[in-house]
Order: sequence, then C-alpha cells, then structure tokens
Amino acid sequence: MSIELKGTTICAVCKDGKIAIAGDGQVTMGENVIFKSNARKVRRLYGGKVVAGFAGTVVDAFTLFDRFEEKLTQCNGNLERAAVALAQLWRSEQGMRQMNCMMIVADKDQLLVLSGTGEVMEPDSGVVAIGSGGNYALSAARALVENTDLSAHEIAEKALHIAASICVYTNDNVIVEDV
Repeated sequence: MSIELKGTTICAVCKDGKIAIAGDGQVTMGENVIFKSNARKVRRLYGGKVVAGFAGTVVDAFTLFDRFEEKLTQCNGNLERAAVALAQLWRSEQGMRQMNCMMIVADKDQLLVLSGTGEVMEPDSGVVAIGSGGNYALSAARALVENTDLSAHEIAEKALHIAASICVYTNDNVIVEDV
C-alpha cells in the first residue's frame, strides 16, 4: 500500500505586462489528513528568471522541477522550447508517464501550462489555474481581472484565498512569485 501525498491549488495571472504565480501550502495525505500546511509549490528556476508552480504528488513535483530546470539549461532559457522538450520526455519516459500532475511555468514574456499527456498550452485570457481548487481560483481570478484595478500579484493571491475558503484541499498559506 502506498501513501499518496497530494492536494494543491496553483493560479497564474498575467496583467499589465506582469505575471504572478501563486500556490497554497497544503499537502494532503490520502483523502482526509492534512500532512503539511506550509509546502512551497511555487519556485524560481533558472537563476530566478523562470517561475514554476506544481499540482500533483510531492515526489513528482521534485522530479519535474529538476527535469524542467535541466531542459531550461539545455534550451538556454527558452521557456517554450524547454516546455516542449519536457513534455516530450514526460510522454516518452516510462517512469514519467505514470506521473499524474500539471505545471504552470512563466518567464517575463510567456505563461504556459504543461501536462503529462504532452500538452503545452498558453492560456487565452492570461489567467490559468490547476489543482484541486483550480476551478475556484480560476473563477475568482477572472472576475478580479475584469472588475478591479488590482495587480497580477494581488489577483493571484486573492484568488488563492478565495479557493482556500471553498476547497478542503487548499489552504490560505499562500506563496506568490512574480516574474
């Protein structure tokens, strides 16, 4: 029997030329136990030039952060090329194909979503969210973008707090990184 650690919400907002990615800190063990409340699921990579947020199991997160940073180095920091290279590896490597997770990555120019099925997607609206509370955070962020003058950072953070008030797998220990 394996113990699965998961549960998170990641939200990214692009507004006025700025991109912010926010993530909560909750790690859930099984279906009903909070294992940790202050995990860091949003990280700076490639000398701080790229921000990545992860939704999925903990071991997969460490693996994908490391692999994505390797691809960024191989692609001289080109976010899109590194994302495509990681997606290809993710689909082709036996161990990685078993990962059930998603990533949001961004640099100063671009925001992308990566999935284990090989997709590399750029959101239309400049707002994207993944994870257990992703739909709540996405709805909140879209409403805030359309109806307030808040910054990308403020919107991403508020959207996570709104998701935390609804989703039992999301907490309000929010980390926000700006690109």
